[in-house]
Amino acid sequence: MNENVQHVGSRNDKVSMEFGSYIAGFVDGEGCFSVSFTRRARLKTGIEVRPSFSISQNRKSLRALQRIKAYFGCGAIRFSKSDQTYKYEVRSIKDLRTRIIPHFQKYHLQTNKAQDFDKFSWICQMVATSKHLHIPTLERIIAEAYLMNEAGKRRYEQADLLKILAR
Repeated sequence: MNENVQHVGSRNDKVSMEFGSYIAGFVDGEGCFSVSFTRRARLKTGIEVRPSFSISQNRKSLRALQRIKAYFGCGAIRFSKSDQTYKYEVRSIKDLRTRIIPHFQKYHLQTNKAQDFDKFSWICQMVATSKHLHIPTLERIIAEAYLMNEAGKRRYEQADLLKILAR
């Protein structure tokens, strides 16, 4: 067997690809950029905006999540009982803007997930600059977020969030 060739599914530590590119490919297949919304009566808008980056894997691939977490130097890994997977997740706006987003600006996603990333980046910018506290911007954030991960589960329908803002 040629030591310079890495076969699909093999684990040859002598042959290493650039880890940043590896992460981009991994996230293209297994990652998620999402924005969730929570009703918060104490907020002027009544809605909290929560951007999140995550990757889910089963127990056998937990080590990959640990390496990715170490690479980014932020976030947490938790076990999800609902689907029996481990999730690496970053929710901190600061970490999203200083570690996660710059990574994917350097190592481009190659799938349709790149469009979600562009929306996600813009939403994180709006949250970081407090523009999400203005109703017109929050309406646009909601619209953009609902174009992302269309197959994902949502706690609220888009129309219900917009009704909260209309009050």
